[in-house]
Amino acid sequence: MRDNRDKTHVGETLCSRAFLAFRAAIEEGNTADFLALVNEEFHFSIPLPIEGWKEKQIGVHRFNELVRFEREMLQVKLTPLIELQDTHFGIVVFQAEGTLSNQPYRNELAIVFEFKHNQIMSFKEFVGMPLKKYED
Repeated sequence: MRDNRDKTHVGETLCSRAFLAFRAAIEEGNTADFLALVNEEFHFSIPLPIEGWKEKQIGVHRFNELVRFEREMLQVKLTPLIELQDTHFGIVVFQAEGTLSNQPYRNELAIVFEFKHNQIMSFKEFVGMPLKKYED
C-alpha cells in the first residue's frame, strides 16, 4: 500500500486528481481544474452550519460561490493523509491547517467523491470537529 502522508503530491488516480483540484480551489481560489472534472449532474454537500449551505448544493455556480465564501473565512493548506478509490467512489482523509476567522485552525476532514464515467458526479465533506467559528 502506498504511503502518502509526507507527500504534497499524491498519485495520479481520478481520486487524487479530484483532490488536488479541490485543494487548488480552496487554497488558491482556482476552480478551473476542479470544474473541468465534473459532469452535468454535479452536486455536493458540506457541513457548514449556516442557512443556505446545510442542504445539497447543485451545480458549478454554487461550487464557485462556496470557494469564494470559504476563502473569505478560511485560509488553509490541505494535506492529504489517506486516499482510497474504487470504480465509483474515492475518499481522501486530509488535514486542514491555517486560520478560520483570523483564529488558528487545525482539523482532520474527509471528502468522498462519487464518480460517473471518469468524472466527478458529487462530493460530500465530513469534518472532524464542529465548525462553530463560522457561526460567529
